[in-house]
Amino acid sequence: MKIVIGSDHAGYELKTKILTYLNTLNVEVSDLGTNSLTSCDYNDFAVEVATAVSQGKADRGILICGTGIGMSIQANKVSGVRAALVHDLFSAKATRLHNNSNVLTMGGRIIGEDLAKEIVHVWLHTEFSNEERHQRRVNKLEK
Repeated sequence: MKIVIGSDHAGYELKTKILTYLNTLNVEVSDLGTNSLTSCDYNDFAVEVATAVSQGKADRGILICGTGIGMSIQANKVSGVRAALVHDLFSAKATRLHNNSNVLTMGGRIIGEDLAKEIVHVWLHTEFSNEERHQRRVNKLEK
C-alpha cells in the first residue's frame, strides 16, 4: 500500500509522529509537506494529497491540520476523493467499511499521538465491506 501524507503548520508535529509510526508498517509513505511550524495554507497540502490519491499515485492519503475540518472540506473538492474527518476509532472503522474513504483527516489540536496512531491503524487495516447497499451509496457519492 502506498500512502501520501500532508499537513499544515498546525498539524506538523502530529504528522511527524504519524510518519514515524507509518515507517514501522509495511507501507510506502511519501510526505508531501509542510516541513516546518511556519504558518502556511492547509488548502495547498490538501489538494496535493487528494490529487495524488485521485490520480492513482497513492492508494490512500492522510491529512492533518489544526482541527481536520479545513483539510476535509478541501480534499473532498477533488474528484474521486472520499475524505473523512475522524477523531475516534468507531468512525475510523465505519468510514472504511461503509464509505470506502480514501483520505483520512485528523486535527492535530484535537487528538493526541496515541489515539491518532490507533485511528491510522484501524483505518489502514479495515477493508471496504463491498456490500451492495454500501457500494450503491459510494457510487452516488461519485456522481
